[in-house]
Amino acid sequence: MKPIADLLFEARMLKEIPRSGFQFLGAGRESVAEHVYTATFIAYVMAQMHPEADALKLISLVLVHDLPEARIGDLNSVQKAYVRADEAAAVADATRALPFGPRLEALIVEYRDGQSLEAMLARDADQIALILELKDLKDIGYEPPNDWLPHVPNRLQTETGKALAAAVMATRRDSWWWEAAASAYRS
Repeated sequence: MKPIADLLFEARMLKEIPRSGFQFLGAGRESVAEHVYTATFIAYVMAQMHPEADALKLISLVLVHDLPEARIGDLNSVQKAYVRADEAAAVADATRALPFGPRLEALIVEYRDGQSLEAMLARDADQIALILELKDLKDIGYEPPNDWLPHVPNRLQTETGKALAAAVMATRRDSWWWEAAASAYRS
């Protein structure tokens, strides 16, 4: 059980690791764990939209996709041009003593390869989570997301991802709240 307890502490460490891109954006903040939660919820929604996809695999792919960052940190695109993290070694070390280590490692490899339907949807969920954060900041008046937002949708691979991103971009961050408030007022 100790290797499993170690893994749980390692995954918990993602709560402490900030997403590095926000430093350059100049607004907002998010831990890797907060990002993973949002992306995992998006994956759940996408699984409902794609009954042909293996929902457990899709959600699992997103849930574990950033686990290596507990060991290597969150490197943004500029840092990646100069720093080469050995993610494969980090994953191998994290999973070596686990009875389910090969399955966990296979999920991370499948996510990185991005070839299966579930992996493509998972990668889109990851990008849509970023779009949500940027759109939220834009809607409360920050200007830098205007420079970042046009580039993120270009990373989307699936039609579902593209449609969902377009809906996020067309929706005000608090429209759900105003609709709920108006409905409560009418009651």
